[in-house]
Amino acid sequence: MSYSPSDSAQAGPSWGSPQETASDPVVRAATKTFTDHRDLLFSIVYNMLGSVADTEDVLQETWLSWMARSQAPGAERIDNPRSYLVRIAANRALDHQAAVARRRETYVGPWLPEPIATPCASAPAFDDTADAVMHTESLSMALLVVLETLSPLERGVFVLHEVFGYPHTEIADILGRSPSAIRQLAHRAREHVQARRPRYEPAPGVRQQVTERFLAATLGGDVDALLQILSPEVSLWGDGGGKAHPAGGLRSFHGRDKVARALIANARRFGRDLDIVYRSVNGAPSAVMFDGDTTQAVISLDLTPDGHQVCGIYIVANPDKLSHLE
Repeated sequence: MSYSPSDSAQAGPSWGSPQETASDPVVRAATKTFTDHRDLLFSIVYNMLGSVADTEDVLQETWLSWMARSQAPGAERIDNPRSYLVRIAANRALDHQAAVARRRETYVGPWLPEPIATPCASAPAFDDTADAVMHTESLSMALLVVLETLSPLERGVFVLHEVFGYPHTEIADILGRSPSAIRQLAHRAREHVQARRPRYEPAPGVRQQVTERFLAATLGGDVDALLQILSPEVSLWGDGGGKAHPAGGLRSFHGRDKVARALIANARRFGRDLDIVYRSVNGAPSAVMFDGDTTQAVISLDLTPDGHQVCGIYIVANPDKLSHLE
């Protein structure tokens, strides 16, 4: 079973207080409006936080705030519910950043964003005028890792502007900042991301072919084939959260030889008896490894701009981050 951000959207009034009933027309209307926008809110918040659990917490708070506003006696009509809900959710996501950062300070080993299953869509080539990030339900694992290095405000502005197309003036209203401050934040975030990410993304078909070759070489113990597919500056991150042993253990590895040795050694110990299913994860073809019905790991690759070699390997094996993919 794969997770969909709308899986809990049918919960309706159970998100709110016990006094709220579906027979109340105000509640029905408010519930429908929230449900209609829930997937958008989930995508925005997830891309700001990189965690499904934290995203659900923010959406719960957004729902409660929305219901309180909808039921307030004498409340003025909200002309643009979408903008109102995005404003609540984005600011609640920013409020959660401090708690998220504190948890990561005590996290065992490298931390990677929580993978989510997504529809597989062809990535459009960037153009000279937009030069925008591909519009998928979720950003790629590699890009989410880059966004972790931004400040919370920079990340929020980047997600709203580059991914969801909000103009700077609207973002200023959402985040309670001046348009000039938002433009400065957007410029810094954009330069930071572009310095660490290629302008062009390989097509999904190319990604899956490379992923299949990579796993065949790794699980087959073919060192020569693995060395050919890895770029000289390749990096490996393995996120087990202290509860599992992904390739790379609790360390990150950099450089073709070190990464190849870590992959081969761990494949011999853990990878041979696992079933592999190829799925779209965070908008890109990835390998999901199962032991029976239990998800053991998700492997996502970042490729060089020409699509010929692997420059980044992200392995999430922390069971707390994988249960929704089963």
